[in-house]
Amino acid sequence: MASTIRLELVTPERLLLSEEVDEVVAPGYEGEFGVLPEHTQFLAILNIGVLWYRKESAVEKIALGGGFAEVTPDRIVVMADTAERADEIDLERAQRARDRAEARLKELSLDDETHAKVRAALQRALVRMAAGGGE
Repeated sequence: MASTIRLELVTPERLLLSEEVDEVVAPGYEGEFGVLPEHTQFLAILNIGVLWYRKESAVEKIALGGGFAEVTPDRIVVMADTAERADEIDLERAQRARDRAEARLKELSLDDETHAKVRAALQRALVRMAAGGGE
């Protein structure tokens, strides 16, 4: 039985990560799911959220902006709309984005489409803050 699984994370702009890890937990559309070596094959839609992985005793976090994941027994490929490692996240910028989104949500005249876009922006800001070690 394999003791690690290859995690590959790509965005439209770059290959963010390609390494052997012990465990992956991803934000699926219907909730978080975990992947260990020798996992059964499946495809998943990813939600905006924090993906984390463990390599020995170290845990790393990545802020995801949604996407897809393909899991096989020896590999998980994450095709993310956007992704940022924790050390790449500007916490002050994320906090400003959160504050702007919260202020916009207080406006009474938002139509449904605008409201949904602002809620998504708020969610992205909160995920970036969580992955980056903020609030």
